[in-house]
Amino acid sequence: MRTLISFSWQPLALALAGVAAVPAHAQEAAIYSGMDRTHPVWAENGMVSAQERVAAEIGRDILEQGGNAVDAGVAVAFALAVTLPRAGNLGGGGFMLVHDAETGETHAFDYREMAPAAATRDMFLDAEGNADSDVSRFSGAASGVPGTVAGMKLVLDEYGSMEWADVIAPAIRLAEEGITVTPDLADSLESLKDRLTRYPSAAAIFYKEDGALYRPGDTLVQADLAETLKKIAEQGPEGFYSGEVAQAIADSVTAAGGFITVEDMANYQAVQREPIRGDYRGYEIVSMPPPSSGGIHLIQILNALEAYPIGALGANSAETIHLMAEAMKLAYADRSEYLGDTDFVDVPMETLTSKDYAEDMRDKISATYAASAEQIGPADLTPYESNETTHFSIIDKDGNAVSNTYTINFSYGSGLVADGTGVLMNNEMDDFSAKPGVPNAYGLIGGDANAVEPGKRPLSSMTPTIVNKDGEVWLVTGSPGGARIITTVLQVIMNMIDHGMNVAEASAAPRIHHQWLPDELRIEDGISIDTQRALQAKGHTVSLQEVMGSTQSVMRDPESSFLLGASDPRRAGAATVGY
Repeated sequence: MRTLISFSWQPLALALAGVAAVPAHAQEAAIYSGMDRTHPVWAENGMVSAQERVAAEIGRDILEQGGNAVDAGVAVAFALAVTLPRAGNLGGGGFMLVHDAETGETHAFDYREMAPAAATRDMFLDAEGNADSDVSRFSGAASGVPGTVAGMKLVLDEYGSMEWADVIAPAIRLAEEGITVTPDLADSLESLKDRLTRYPSAAAIFYKEDGALYRPGDTLVQADLAETLKKIAEQGPEGFYSGEVAQAIADSVTAAGGFITVEDMANYQAVQREPIRGDYRGYEIVSMPPPSSGGIHLIQILNALEAYPIGALGANSAETIHLMAEAMKLAYADRSEYLGDTDFVDVPMETLTSKDYAEDMRDKISATYAASAEQIGPADLTPYESNETTHFSIIDKDGNAVSNTYTINFSYGSGLVADGTGVLMNNEMDDFSAKPGVPNAYGLIGGDANAVEPGKRPLSSMTPTIVNKDGEVWLVTGSPGGARIITTVLQVIMNMIDHGMNVAEASAAPRIHHQWLPDELRIEDGISIDTQRALQAKGHTVSLQEVMGSTQSVMRDPESSFLLGASDPRRAGAATVGY
């Protein structure tokens, strides 16, 4: 029987964790909503934090049944393909970090999409040599070979404890019996109807027979997806990468102007890589290596800021924001030049993440004025995501942990569903540099290192991260947000380490972002007008825009060993649950 910590224990548990006690009824509401802005959800044994409640509860149930964090993570990933179709997926890819508590080691798994064999460097240029964003984002050519299914199998085989079919079973049930349409899902289907009705295969699933919208409380059945999931459960990845499903994906993508073949599907491989590691004020930061740019630039920025008294300067003060923005600019300038798939290009990972390089960065930072974009360029070194991505974090009773970020890029990817499969296809090919110096959908500039090549994985900003303290997992976190993923994760970590916030406060605090180009300091509502004026006086172009990111975080309090978690309040539907 599922149990939560008895509420009579609550004041003690929260006091041990350094969190102010709250009334029982308020804590109960926080546990079931996952959206309390200042008080973390807490549990004794295992915890899952995810963007969608039903999927999070499936992961929690797996943990309670004796599965480990990897078992739960694979189950959540498949469930999100049903319950959060705008980002959860079979037709996309991503990255996962796995911490093995028995050995104390953390492992990185890369199941990012790959360019088809027929892809060419200039495939997204029109007759005049200009980048054609419609082709790179909404046609069949926008899709890379998906990696999620292969990635989940690789991770489960290496570190899971349950059978493949058993962790997929909950997703099959959800797809076959139907999910209850939430207000969040209904809103997204309504707002993106034009994209999803571009292809009849998608319209037939996500809208009623007469074209009417699904409303909150309706039941959405995904019968084709259920059959695809059954093939995967019975046959393993071969049920996806060969046979009927692979043929349907190849046929649908080709008919829409793309290049994926059954040979491309059969040749896909997920890989294990060595994580990127750094140290920040005595905490070990472990994150993803290329083709994610997230880990390198997260550690690069933290290294640059470590020499400044960030805690004394204060959370979201003008001085703190200024220093963060200047370090961000330098990192994103480097991203534009040096980052790409290390199977194809040499990326100067050790240099970019070194403390010596951080000193060079600080030499370029003035405490009193903002450097313009024109004054900043990629460093002279030796050779060297989507708003609708989604992240989940898990810690189990034994201290094993999973940090997973995956995506189909845009909300609902390219909008193309492979006929008869229920699989929404990604539009990750837009993450390549269609033309050096031309920004992608997130305003990110790329160069030759991220040019399109057959079999190459496009550069990503996804930043699944695990923070260790004294050799044990302290925090598991990550976020969607396209170009802003890196800086979102950065600020959660800094809020907790530098400013002493609990995990919920760190998740809810207002955020800022600078990515070098465009040359503007993006801020959320909540940064005081006096701070904004002080930043403008330093030369920043301050731009108040929509909220950034949707972090899902779980931490283990080192003194009490209680698990504390929080789902970002910026997006509806998220949940942090434990037992």
